[in-house]
Amino acid sequence: MIAEVVITGTGLYVPPYGISNDELVQSFNTYVDTYNNEHKLAISNGEKAALEYSSVNFIEKASGILNRYVVDKKGILDPKRMRPYIQARCDDEPSLQCEMACQAIHQALDYAQKTPQEVDGIIVSCVNMQRAYPGMAMEIQNVLGIQGFGYDMNVACSSTTFALANAYAAIVANQNKCIVVVNPEITSGHVNFRDRDSHFIFGDICTATVIENAQLAKSSGFEILSSKLTTRFSNNIRNNSGFLNHAEIEDEKSIPRFCFTQNGRKVFKEVVPMVEEHILMHLQSLGLKCDDISRYWLHQANINMNELIMKKILGHNPTPQEAPIILQEYANTASCGSLVAFHLHHQDLKPGNLGLICSFGAGYSIGSIVIKKR
Repeated sequence: MIAEVVITGTGLYVPPYGISNDELVQSFNTYVDTYNNEHKLAISNGEKAALEYSSVNFIEKASGILNRYVVDKKGILDPKRMRPYIQARCDDEPSLQCEMACQAIHQALDYAQKTPQEVDGIIVSCVNMQRAYPGMAMEIQNVLGIQGFGYDMNVACSSTTFALANAYAAIVANQNKCIVVVNPEITSGHVNFRDRDSHFIFGDICTATVIENAQLAKSSGFEILSSKLTTRFSNNIRNNSGFLNHAEIEDEKSIPRFCFTQNGRKVFKEVVPMVEEHILMHLQSLGLKCDDISRYWLHQANINMNELIMKKILGHNPTPQEAPIILQEYANTASCGSLVAFHLHHQDLKPGNLGLICSFGAGYSIGSIVIKKR
C-alpha cells in the first residue's frame, strides 16, 4: 500500500544580525575609495579599471532586496576585511550549522507535535557544507538523539526541494515513517563582498521541515501530491570552492575564484522559460490548471525574475497572496527561499487548497512540490 505523505511542521532560524542596504553600500563604497586611491596611477595609465560605487537604488532596482540577516555583521562591514568572522571550534563542539539546524528543527517538531525520538531520518541539504565529513546530518542526528540515518546533499539553490522529494519517496516506499529535512544556509561565507554585482544578494538563515506518514501525523498539515525534478548543466552560476583549493591557491588574489559568481543576464534569460515550462508540465501531469493552485512559493533570488515567471504562468501580474515575496526582509537565502516563503505564508489556506513549492538554482536545477491543505 502506498503511504500518504504529509508536511506537518516547518521551522525557521534567523541569525541575530541584520544588515541594511545603507550599511552595505557605505562599507562597499569605502572599499572602492580605498582601492581607487591605492591604484590611482595604474587607473590613470589605463592598466586597471576604476571600481564603481554601489547604491541603495541600484540594489533595490536589481533585486528587490532591502535587508539581510547574517551570522556575523562586523567582519562583513569592515572595509578592510569584508567577510564574516566565524570562530573556529574544537571537534567536540557543535558546529555552527548544527546549532542553526537544531533550533529550526525544534520549532518544526513543535509544530508537528513530534519528538526527536519519533524521527527516523534526517537530510541536511544546502548550498555549502561547513566541512566535508563527518556528515553534518550525522552530527545533528547525534545531538538531537534521532534514530535511523542521516545524510548530506547539495543541489545548489534547489537543495531543499530535492531533499523534500527524496524524503517523500522514502516514506511513500515505506522505508521511513518520519524524516526531517533541514537547510542551514551560511551564504555570507561564499559571497565576494568586494563585487558590486553580487555583494548584496545573499543572507544567512535555516529552515526545517517535518515530513511523515499521514497515519502517524498529529497535526493536519499539507499532503504532498507530487514532486518533479529537473537539472541541466550550466556555468552561469558557479562556486569553485572545494577540498582541492589548498592545492590550487597560489596567493590571495585567487580567493575571489572560490566565491559565488554568476552571469546574471544569462541566468535570467535562460532560467525564466525553464521554470515556466517545468511548472506547467508538472501541473499538466496532475491534470491541474495554473488557476487551480491557490499559492506559489517560489525560490527567492530576484523579485523581477519571480514576477516575470508568475506573469507568464498566470497571464497577469501576481498578487502577494498568489506568490509571496520575502526578499525584502531576508534577501536571497539560497535553498531556503521557497521554504521561508511557505513557512511565513501558508496559515490562511483552507482545507483542499492547493499550493506549489518551487526552487531553481545553479546547475541549472529546478524542483517543485505540489501540496494540498488537509
